[in-house]
Amino acid sequence: MRIGVPKEVKVQEHRVGMIPAAVREAVTHGHEVWVQTDVASRQGLTNQDYEKAGAKIVASAAEIFAGCDMIVKVKEPQPAECKMLREGQTLFTYLHLAPDPEQTKALLASGATAIAYETVTNARGGLPLLAPMSEVAGRMSVQAGAHCLEMEQGGRGMLLGGVAGVAPAKVVVLGGGVSGVNAARMAIGLEAQVTVLDINVERLYAIDQQFGASVNTIFSTRASIEEYVLDADLVIGAVLVPGAAAPRLLTRQHIKDMKRGSVLVDISIDQGGCSETSRATTHAKPTYVVDDVVHYCVANMPGAVARTSTFALNNATLPFMLALADKGPVKAMLDDPHLLAGLNVHKGKLTYAAVGEALGLPSVDARKALAG
Repeated sequence: MRIGVPKEVKVQEHRVGMIPAAVREAVTHGHEVWVQTDVASRQGLTNQDYEKAGAKIVASAAEIFAGCDMIVKVKEPQPAECKMLREGQTLFTYLHLAPDPEQTKALLASGATAIAYETVTNARGGLPLLAPMSEVAGRMSVQAGAHCLEMEQGGRGMLLGGVAGVAPAKVVVLGGGVSGVNAARMAIGLEAQVTVLDINVERLYAIDQQFGASVNTIFSTRASIEEYVLDADLVIGAVLVPGAAAPRLLTRQHIKDMKRGSVLVDISIDQGGCSETSRATTHAKPTYVVDDVVHYCVANMPGAVARTSTFALNNATLPFMLALADKGPVKAMLDDPHLLAGLNVHKGKLTYAAVGEALGLPSVDARKALAG
């Protein structure tokens, strides 16, 4: 199979779908890999590194889309990229279709097969290709939130951990998944007062066992969200429903009633965000203020630490990418129900029910779509 790795074109996105080590593995498996020139130069990965691994360096993304059987990316295809996709081609990347009807329609119109990193599963019920980026985003959320609490950023002027004789900031994490746990870990490390809310009691128990008295675990209800969010200095939205739009846990009234200069970091913005006031931002302009609450809603947070994120992502995606290339996409997915769970679009059909429900579009069973 010929695999293509184009340069990401989303604003302030510097991650890359395949590092040289991944290219070498694919080439060893008998595949050809085309990589766009300077695809990861800002990370210190040169064209020579890719050529040494066995890649062919090509000048443009257009060449890659025109000549390759499978496109391996990081972020969802932008409109110009969607136009270059074609029937019989496979796209393997993050998609986050639930809040994005335009991208969904473009992928359906392309006739391509689109497999989403964020809905691939594992035997434990986890999301192995989302987990590394959730880990990065969770850790970054506290760094970003601490910065936004500074006066010059519009915050209330609080040091997250306080100092002797001065109370630390109150950090509330909505969601106890991978990103939420990593956010809690970082906030605890900075000596903040940390509370995690989740609807899964077993998850709360695991967090309590992991962190002990360093974190306050609370069962999430409308009443508890209101109680803790309105008293928080930093709120981190880390809720996730796989493949679906994020639940809107925070209303405009909640934001209005929060402390002046408090901060919301919405990690779940890729799936639409967990607040009625959340809208996607970029690293070029990451924040905005609503009712005196600073909102940080960058839709590709891990892109700011592109080298760490790229290597972590490649560690997770490599086995699945090789399976798709070695067996062909259809057989690979039919052989592996966890990879099959990643299928979102196939030959003009939407194959992920949660996306269909979110967008009001019909969907079909993924296995039936492949068999047909």
